[in-house]
Amino acid sequence: MVATLETPEKTDEQLAAEAAREGSDGPAFVTLMGRHRDRVWRVCYRLMGNEHDAGDAAQEVFVRMFLARASFAGRSKYTTWVHGMAVRTCLSLRRSRGRRLRHETTVGEEAFARHEPQQKTTDPGLTPDLTHMLETLDEEDRALLILKYAESYSYEELADIFDLSTSACKMRVSRAKEKLQSRYGTGD
Repeated sequence: MVATLETPEKTDEQLAAEAAREGSDGPAFVTLMGRHRDRVWRVCYRLMGNEHDAGDAAQEVFVRMFLARASFAGRSKYTTWVHGMAVRTCLSLRRSRGRRLRHETTVGEEAFARHEPQQKTTDPGLTPDLTHMLETLDEEDRALLILKYAESYSYEELADIFDLSTSACKMRVSRAKEKLQSRYGTGD
């Protein structure tokens, strides 16, 4: 009987230190990418709102991860660092997309208004869907609520990602919920 030594799986932090020393996308970085691919994509999907934009955002996150692989300082968990990068990337992409869409929408609406008869308004008794409700919040508040309630991040993780104190994070989440409740009712 041959005894096999099982080597314990390396932590993300250990792999990050190895990846920082690797000259290119070596095995440590590839392993980290594999470990975080699904969750990064899911976070990007929730924040971007569709598969195409989520794919672009996730790809951008992994490029940024690679370029910044030597800058992980270990002040938080590696997972938190990666997800913070994903959130910041998505917020940046949404802001730039928002500016572009506002311009395109304004031009398109002007042309549409000239050629289209007046449309019926929607039934005021219909409840707007959650996606629309979240779109009424500013980008960071929207991201905080999505990560807190859809991705089950703790307040401590959110505080690390958004560079806030835990109490400030709790306050921001509470205020964002209050904004939604004041706009759309409490649902009681």
